[in-house]
Amino acid sequence: MPTVNVSVWINAPVDRVYAIAKDNASFPEYMKDVQSITKVEEEGNRVVSDWVGIISTFGIKVRWRQEDIWDDATHTCHFKQLSGDYDKLGGTWIFKEENGGCRFDTFLDYEYNVPTLGPLVKKVIYNLVVENLEGINEAFKARAESGRG
Repeated sequence: MPTVNVSVWINAPVDRVYAIAKDNASFPEYMKDVQSITKVEEEGNRVVSDWVGIISTFGIKVRWRQEDIWDDATHTCHFKQLSGDYDKLGGTWIFKEENGGCRFDTFLDYEYNVPTLGPLVKKVIYNLVVENLEGINEAFKARAESGRG
C-alpha cells in the first residue's frame, strides 16, 4: 500500500488552521478536487462524511465514506475510509505550532486499483494523490492566511 507524506508551513495560528480543517463541509468551496462532502453522522469528535472527489486527469469521480476522529488536545485527526471506491484509505493530519505559525503534516496510506488500466497506472495515481494532498495544503494555507474561514 503506497504511503504519502506531505507538509506545509502556514502563517497562521494552529487553532485557526485546525478549525478550518475541521469544517470539512466547506471544502468544496475552495478545493478544486472536492465536489461534495456530506456529514452523515457526528458524535463528539467523531465525524462520518460522504465524499465525492474529482480525478480530472481520468475524468472520473471517486466516492467514499470517511470516518474522522479529531483530537483537540493534540490537534490531530485520524481518518479512514469506511466504504467506497478506494481499496484502502487512511491517514493522519497533524497540526503543530512552528515558528509563529502552523506546520500541517499529512500522512496517507491508500490503495486504489484500476483493473482495466493495470499496474502501469499506479505511478500516475501516486502522483495524482501527491498533487491532491499538496492542493489541500495550499487550500488550507490560502484560507488561513487570508483571514477567511
